[in-house]
Amino acid sequence: MRILALDVGDRRIGVALSDPLGMLAFPLTTIKRATPDTDAAIDAALALAEEHEAAEILVGIPYLMSGRIGAQAHITLEFAQALAERTHIPVIRIDERLSSIQADRMLSQSGAASTRDRGRTDAAAAAVILQSYLDAR
Repeated sequence: MRILALDVGDRRIGVALSDPLGMLAFPLTTIKRATPDTDAAIDAALALAEEHEAAEILVGIPYLMSGRIGAQAHITLEFAQALAERTHIPVIRIDERLSSIQADRMLSQSGAASTRDRGRTDAAAAAVILQSYLDAR
């Protein structure tokens, strides 16, 4: 059972995919996003979910450190709701606090120049979100 994970941002959406057994997460790609055009981003995410036969779609919600919903979390929750309304695939919202920071550190430790390729960092952040979810299961 494959799971697709999304790290939703204003300019890009990082995408990760699990292996068929649902044990390991891998960065997949980045969807470039024109902020006002949520429909195009949702179309792209759903096309990836269909192509990879995803049984679930995770959407990382960037809660504030206090656990409250800030401006970006509110935007991301709206995106997740719009996505859920357009698919039969279960859309699961998951806390993704600090996933981008963790992805930056991992890329830096691996010798990758993460700051030069933000799309790579976004896909890695989606993989961090997904791996956390897989490990908790």
